[in-house]
Amino acid sequence: MIKTDYLVIGSGIAGLTYALRVAHQSKDVNVIIVTKADKSESNTKYAQGGIATVHDLDIDSFEQHIQDTLIAGDGLCNEEVVRMVVEEGPARLQELIDWGVQFDENNIGDFDLGKEGGHSQNRILHHKDITGYEIERALLVMISKTPNIQILEKHYAIDFITEHHLKETNEETLSDITCFGAYVLDKNSNEVKTIVSKITMVASGGSGQAYTTTTNPLIATGDGIGMAYRAKAQIEDVEFVQFHPTALYQVPQESPAFLISEAVRGFGARLRTAKGEFFMKKYDSREELASRDIVARAIDTELKASGDNYVFLDCTHLNYKKFKKHFPNILEKCKSLGIDVRKKWIPVVTAAHYICGGIKVDMDGRTSIKNLYACGECTSTGLHGANRLASNSLLEALVYSQRCFVNSLHTIKNVSFNEEVPEWDTTNTSQNKENILITHGRSSVQKIMSDYVGIVRSNRRLKSAEKRLSVIYEETEELYKESIISVELCELRNLITTAYLICKFSMNRKENKGGFFNKDFS
Repeated sequence: MIKTDYLVIGSGIAGLTYALRVAHQSKDVNVIIVTKADKSESNTKYAQGGIATVHDLDIDSFEQHIQDTLIAGDGLCNEEVVRMVVEEGPARLQELIDWGVQFDENNIGDFDLGKEGGHSQNRILHHKDITGYEIERALLVMISKTPNIQILEKHYAIDFITEHHLKETNEETLSDITCFGAYVLDKNSNEVKTIVSKITMVASGGSGQAYTTTTNPLIATGDGIGMAYRAKAQIEDVEFVQFHPTALYQVPQESPAFLISEAVRGFGARLRTAKGEFFMKKYDSREELASRDIVARAIDTELKASGDNYVFLDCTHLNYKKFKKHFPNILEKCKSLGIDVRKKWIPVVTAAHYICGGIKVDMDGRTSIKNLYACGECTSTGLHGANRLASNSLLEALVYSQRCFVNSLHTIKNVSFNEEVPEWDTTNTSQNKENILITHGRSSVQKIMSDYVGIVRSNRRLKSAEKRLSVIYEETEELYKESIISVELCELRNLITTAYLICKFSMNRKENKGGFFNKDFS
């Protein structure tokens, strides 16, 4: 059994900034970060666009950013949360800069502020087209200089430890649930470690791998949402899955799909059909700079009407020298596929990108389970409503990691280690020799979600998806109970849980809002 004051699950911007805050506050506390792959592998690493925040008050204002966020969220944002995040954003951004993150500057030494869909002003701070990579780099450097933080790489969090795991707990009379830590699988030794903590922070990222085509890395399997749901935490708004309009179309398709940043359209790129026709003016007066839900749905509509596999993003009219400076990574990827953006259009498709709901938290990042905090994409804070405004996600993680930090400092004073936590029980389990059940289950979930619970849904599709997912769920639970666990099996379990929740929440929603669209309500 391992004991730690703070257990952080996930090594993206949310988990790393929270760990730094609590570790820097006192050298007497110890912090353990568990991450399922290498420490740098996270959704944060793949964020291209940047961080939206009000920086230049001569051209921008908090009120404009607030209104842009509310409009994108289609009436379902919590305005109090939106105001808090937008107004606290600049101070949190400065901390990031103080930790060594470098953002691009223009010729006169000011930040080179970009503009993306749904924004009324240029307010996106970025590092070329690899902002997330730069943030991850700088934060990991700071972590390496902080001796009371330990990172356990290739350690997979299986489940939160709660009263449900204690021998004397009567679940029927259990009213309040407390988190005592987590069971964690060491991928190198296949040992399940029992980590008991006073405070647990889940910052496990998104769930894009529930779909066939996604911009999310292979690790984005909805682990935090799955774990929280099994622990009886409140989940909300998971029907709002944001599909990015412009992922690079390739044969065969990569996983994750290569993202053509929102900022490219902000830079002036235009969308065309396979016949070369501009089409966004039919759907929104803002055309390519409409919010992601509108652009993605427009592309989906055009492809269904034409039968084509992709549309095109036209960059041929843009200043090549400036394009090369702003988007070197995108340019290099296109070159590797024989696409000269000066002469050829880029083939693009929509891809699952971001889940706007998740583990319900209050304005201090507290879940409905005691001593369990959550931050980042795995949460539902009320900021995004029905559709996330571009580049608001990194901002949300920064603000909420600070608020989680402040609140947990008070909480931990009254928390002691639970000495009754049992070790992981492997009784009556054996090594699974049917891995085809896991790989087939994963691909089946992805196909079901892509075909039936995608950008455009219907009552019939959702009902069919629910039936199919239920069968896979029952088969996987049976396999889980009989088998010595593996990461692949646990990931499948979480993917099914998250997919099922997306489906059920979609069935319960009776009006189209933001990223949720049921053609039976149109």
